[in-house]
Amino acid sequence: QVQLVESGGGLVQPGGSLRLSCAASGSIFSYVMGWYRQAPGKERELVARIFTAATTKYADSVKGRFTISGDNAKATAYLQMNSLKPEDTAVYYCNANRGFDYWGQGTQVTVSS
Repeated sequence: QVQLVESGGGLVQPGGSLRLSCAASGSIFSYVMGWYRQAPGKERELVARIFTAATTKYADSVKGRFTISGDNAKATAYLQMNSLKPEDTAVYYCNANRGFDYWGQGTQVTVSS
């Protein structure tokens, strides 16, 4: 079983940047790591997933602005978010999948002037 703890959320102005971190309780080497988000009144949606260092997947709405990465040695996944927009406001959740989904508790990201 993997426990995930997100950090790095907060309030940022439009055009700003944030980096989210997801610390795992154990090795993430064999897991597909991902970031999802859920805005008020909306369903949770995929933001980005990382399969290998060279294979990633992004939602069209964040392509070119967000970058997902992982550090196996630190058992941590990251989401670098640049050029943030108000529509990026949501609770962001870390996910680890190896045939079964593990979720973090979420971290709030608010983009507002």
